[in-house]
Amino acid sequence: MRIILKILAAPFVVVLTVLAAIITFLFCVGGALCYVACVGVTLLAIVAFIAGQTTGGIACLVIAFLISPFGLPAIAEWLVGKMHSLNFALRDFITG
Repeated sequence: MRIILKILAAPFVVVLTVLAAIITFLFCVGGALCYVACVGVTLLAIVAFIAGQTTGGIACLVIAFLISPFGLPAIAEWLVGKMHSLNFALRDFITG
């Protein structure tokens, strides 16, 4: 029974390895784009505060926080880490 499970888990390891590599690459590119967007939105918030648009400035700061490395990219990094953990757990199951 254990041999059958190992044989069934092997294709999932291959797919998960390729998927994890692609998603990790996309995460790196997306993180760089989010960093640039965060700087731009923060500058836009400063301009809004100078222009007297307090509500717009606060909204821009909230959006800047969400796209900063502490917001949505942190959640994405956690999910990518869980995907890598699942991949290594399946590899350990097959080789163990």
